[in-house]
Amino acid sequence: MSHVHGLGMVHTPHDEVRLRIDGLLKDEDDWVTAMATVVCELHHAFDHFHWTGFYRTVRPEHLKVGPYQGGHGCLDIPFDQGICGAAARTATTQDVPDVHARPEHIACSSSTNSEVVVPVTSPSGHVIAVLDVDSDDPAAFDGDDVALLESICSTLGERYGEAVVARIPGLA
Repeated sequence: MSHVHGLGMVHTPHDEVRLRIDGLLKDEDDWVTAMATVVCELHHAFDHFHWTGFYRTVRPEHLKVGPYQGGHGCLDIPFDQGICGAAARTATTQDVPDVHARPEHIACSSSTNSEVVVPVTSPSGHVIAVLDVDSDDPAAFDGDDVALLESICSTLGERYGEAVVARIPGLA
């Protein structure tokens, strides 16, 4: 569904969410506030986003849960475990239409059937976090969802990345 605004500009729901996030974060310099804002906006914008959250790099090769919406998430994920770990380890998006087909999937919630995990990478190439979006629906995410998440994570990495890297023991 698209919406017409102003001078005939057409925005998709994904565009609308991105515009809201960009507006809310315009003058924001706090990384945790930025993550919390992104998660809130995404989680409430799309009915198929059942768990939406960040896992933060807290030391080399290790993620801890950050701001999220939904049921409890896993607390700790090493880079060598799970879909989130794969995204962090390889610095590439993991689009998983069927989590049960991936033996390394960590079942933080037994109801999850599909997920997308996107790394947030600093300009120097360090993965500072991953954005994890889970759905109870199989094959819930489409190309528009993935493109939106990747765009947001790219912007977050560019904007906050080096300051975050400087605060992670063993990465600076």
